[in-house]
Amino acid sequence: MSATKEIHYTEEQKRLAALFKALAHPARIAILQMLMQHRTCYCGKVTDMLPLAQATVSQHLKELKLAGFIKGIVEGKQVCYCLDEKKIGQIRALLGGFLDQLAGNDRSCC
Repeated sequence: MSATKEIHYTEEQKRLAALFKALAHPARIAILQMLMQHRTCYCGKVTDMLPLAQATVSQHLKELKLAGFIKGIVEGKQVCYCLDEKKIGQIRALLGGFLDQLAGNDRSCC
């Protein structure tokens, strides 16, 4: 997005767009669901869970980390991943507020 166009959007709008972008791939949803099921740090190979190359999975993990959904901890030669519960709470509040605004619009024109 060009700098001149970016000034027209609020920080909240940019943050929401980044969150939706991070969730906009089925592999990322699958990773989040897998981490939800483990309820603890997952130190196995995430690539074993997905039909994707290791480099592709690494890119998806990176995007989820940047958005704040997950965190990774290096343990020896492997990285353990888990949901970042604190940040997910903040994300939930932000997304929830946005979705509440959408649902609260009772001026349907169609």
